[in-house]
Amino acid sequence: MRKIFVLLVPLTAVFLGLSACKSASPSQIIPSDQQPTPTSAEPQILTIMTHDSFAVSDEVIGAFEQRNNASVRFISSGDAGTALNRAILSRDNPIADVIYGVDNNLLSRALDEDIFEPYASPLLDQIPVEFQLDELNRALPVDYGDVCLNYDIAYFQERDLQPPSTLEDLRLPQYHGLLVVENPAMSSPGLAFLLTTINAFGQDGYLQYWQALVDNDLLVVNDWETAYYSEFTRWGGSRPIVVSYSSSPPFEVLYAEEPIDSPPTAVITGPGTCYRQIEFVGILRGTNNRALAEAWVDFMLSPIFQEDMPLQMYVFPVNPNAVLADAFVNFLSIPENPASLDPALVAEHREEWLQAWTETVLR
Repeated sequence: MRKIFVLLVPLTAVFLGLSACKSASPSQIIPSDQQPTPTSAEPQILTIMTHDSFAVSDEVIGAFEQRNNASVRFISSGDAGTALNRAILSRDNPIADVIYGVDNNLLSRALDEDIFEPYASPLLDQIPVEFQLDELNRALPVDYGDVCLNYDIAYFQERDLQPPSTLEDLRLPQYHGLLVVENPAMSSPGLAFLLTTINAFGQDGYLQYWQALVDNDLLVVNDWETAYYSEFTRWGGSRPIVVSYSSSPPFEVLYAEEPIDSPPTAVITGPGTCYRQIEFVGILRGTNNRALAEAWVDFMLSPIFQEDMPLQMYVFPVNPNAVLADAFVNFLSIPENPASLDPALVAEHREEWLQAWTETVLR
């Protein structure tokens, strides 16, 4: 019997908090006793291991460095799984003080490998308990996002065609040749969508579902950038349905070359159609910079960092005190009951599922 659960997060309450004060800047919400303070001592180096998608503005990093008399260095280590492998292999002689980017699908393995030193940040009191998956506080939640099917609104309107509303719909003949997905063995959103289908159809039924998608002219590409910016009709491709994120429509507004009043894309948000990803930060066991590592973890959970993340990494803050840009509040689509599999189940069967998927879809 499969052990699968659905993670239900009361996002309405979270987003009410996120949208409460829309005009404050990051510097305005740092308490006066946490503002950067000058110092003449030699800066202490803090090394942080991340995945390749990590991004933060120079101003935000500068605020931390000045406040803590620190010099922050980042080690970009491929995708989240590769970064975790690197942390595990170097645990006897850690090459970083902190690792960021382990998600809920990798969390069980990270905890089993005992690479973290527990740290109960005082800012955890501000974070909804639904995001706190490790009761020993070895890995602390930083951000979350929902991988969802996105569609090109104009494509469907011009053809008087209703967009799909469920996973099952994608097998229907009217959606023949319309879907592009990422390879789950090479892409984080691709893996999330695979897990969505396993959650929906079970370990005994997901391969039959994927075979039906193949029969309906499914297109598989290696990464999100290719799927979204090369194959998606919104950006000149031929596929009007793409696996992306619930945050994609707001970003279409925020970063439009010419100002637009509404997103040209939309998200399918029906029950079980999206997959919830939560990313964590943890202090690596054996660090020689424990105090500075704690300060960095606190900083990642604070509003100044939490407000910067959406504009840099297309993810949402876990701290409800963070202030989101208007486009996020106005154009955000909140999934209904996003799915998530037990991290231990994913850790146990991930390679098996990927191998079976590859044999079904690519061969």
